[in-house]
Amino acid sequence: MTATAAYRVTRVRVLRSEWSKLWSVRSTWIALGATALLTIAIGALIGANYSSGNGGGITGPVQFTLLGIQFSQLIVAVLGVMVTAGEYSTGMVRATMAAVPRRLPVLWAKAAVFGATAFVTLLVTTFATFMLAQTFLNGTDQEAALTDPGIARALVGAAAGIALIGVISLALGAALRGVPAGIGAYIGGVLILPEVVGMLPFGAAEDAVAYFPSRNLEALMTTGSEADLLSPGAAFVALCAWAAVALGAAGLLLRRRDV
Repeated sequence: MTATAAYRVTRVRVLRSEWSKLWSVRSTWIALGATALLTIAIGALIGANYSSGNGGGITGPVQFTLLGIQFSQLIVAVLGVMVTAGEYSTGMVRATMAAVPRRLPVLWAKAAVFGATAFVTLLVTTFATFMLAQTFLNGTDQEAALTDPGIARALVGAAAGIALIGVISLALGAALRGVPAGIGAYIGGVLILPEVVGMLPFGAAEDAVAYFPSRNLEALMTTGSEADLLSPGAAFVALCAWAAVALGAAGLLLRRRDV
């Protein structure tokens, strides 16, 4: 092997680099650990204290047992912003871009590594939470099994939906290059904006809300069909489109700006 080949930048090497960077910081371990612990603990607590008829209007055993997933969504989103924007705050981005001058492979690698890590973590978490909560829910109106129609798909959908929202947040961090700005954009654009649009007195506004990421996640977690939500398949496509647009915008800004 020549010296040039030994130090050539390849997709695999960029992925390895981003994998090492992701797991070398304490925030990754803390955030993902907190995501799993909070979701499982809240699911178990809800299951242990539930009696039939006290579901608070929540339909579907997956949505009910995964109420703690709302905290997971926020934690994963903040971590996604930190994965990209954090490099700007520490100055490490200069070394990263010097090593990979084409820049875009860095963004794609960050998104792939973080998205896959978040998905696997959440997949294990959602299944563990559901099964633990169900040990307390036998004989109630929220009793369900993994083999019931739509249950496994909804659990996988919850993990995939939050992972994609995490990728969107990662793109926001890359585009805005600041942790506070990225988190603010996530809270304003993903959490608050759909609620504001939904209050507008227009039928088109109500229809548009169904396509926002937070509502897409809700649709992915349903085991049936609801009139105000997209189908799970359409919701997944919409979330993928949001992630693609966010990454595309971040990539365009990354190419145009100085580091």
